[in-house]
Amino acid sequence: MTYRTHRRLVLGLAVTLLGLSLAAAGAQSGNPRLSATTQDATPLDGGHFWDALALEPQPSDVWSRLRGQLAWQEKIDHPRVQEWIDHYSASPHNVEEITERARPWMSWILDRLQDRDLPAEIALLPFVESSFDPTAGSHRGARGLWQFMPRTGDSLGLRRNRHYDGRLDVVASTRAALDYIEQQAERWYEGDLLLSLAAYNAGAGTVNRARRAAGADSDYWALNLPSETMNYVPKLLAIAAIINEPERYGVALPEIEDAPAFAKVTVDRPLALNEAARLAGVSHETLTALNPGVLNGSHNPANTPVLLVPSDNAERLVARLTRSTPSLATAGGWQQYVVRRGDNLSAIASRFATSVSQLRRRNGLDDDTLQVGQTLHVPAQQLAANRS
Repeated sequence: MTYRTHRRLVLGLAVTLLGLSLAAAGAQSGNPRLSATTQDATPLDGGHFWDALALEPQPSDVWSRLRGQLAWQEKIDHPRVQEWIDHYSASPHNVEEITERARPWMSWILDRLQDRDLPAEIALLPFVESSFDPTAGSHRGARGLWQFMPRTGDSLGLRRNRHYDGRLDVVASTRAALDYIEQQAERWYEGDLLLSLAAYNAGAGTVNRARRAAGADSDYWALNLPSETMNYVPKLLAIAAIINEPERYGVALPEIEDAPAFAKVTVDRPLALNEAARLAGVSHETLTALNPGVLNGSHNPANTPVLLVPSDNAERLVARLTRSTPSLATAGGWQQYVVRRGDNLSAIASRFATSVSQLRRRNGLDDDTLQVGQTLHVPAQQLAANRS
């Protein structure tokens, strides 16, 4: 039974039981149906009707929500999982340090998993992959929170150039990672997410060969896989078990509010991160940490249309962007220019009194190739002079 099938059955049972409770309460009150407003509901035993449902308050911290959405905890008694529980719990300060790095991202990632009806354990995959460091890199060339190799990132639409790497962009790479996990589960494994996670680590070819050797119906735990992949899911389930019961393992998790830590602000022109930080009223270090995909200190909408900004500062940035002048490379700032037939980058740079390297940097260009109709940002003062 796949995770989604199990979850649908559980939710269906919960809805049925709630319906029976509501019907019973209505029968006790002599009313065959319940009013749409709580003001009309009949009290039970002297209390408010809704008190009888014993509804639990919504959790206010991110770990409480995560615990409520865990789906694979029945596997934690497996010897391979227990081995990693012992390993991680032997160094509780390491768990605390890594989970602290999850502070800006965890609530948002849980939202994305909830949108897709995926288990909360997957939110902890960056613990295993990158220690929740969005700038992490491996000796094999994987980068980012979710550790994408270049070709895999390219196939999932994660743009890369000298000025931007979508593998480091947490918003873009999270979307790609969840797409990849879902796609592989549906394509190869009839929705089995544990097998898809194994393929995320080792590649679908490796997992499929191991399944053929073990039998087509074999689950993850029955497969003979490379050592790293044999440990991959046990590591994930081990850290989930520790977060589920941190006191049991002597771990003091950081308190992280279950609320958005950042907002997306659409910026339709090149903008230096230090200038964006000044406009938003945050430190340059804070803005850089939220936007690790920006490699040269300057946001370019040709690479990504949004900047991530602390939630409390987003309105300020939007307001100041609407009335501020662009970051200046010349006294006149920057404006748009549409490439015409016969244009080349050297001629455009000469025409607008700037350098080819400056145009490349401002427009996120890897080389001098241009297309007719392409929009470039060019020095505005020179553009105005050219039109006069």
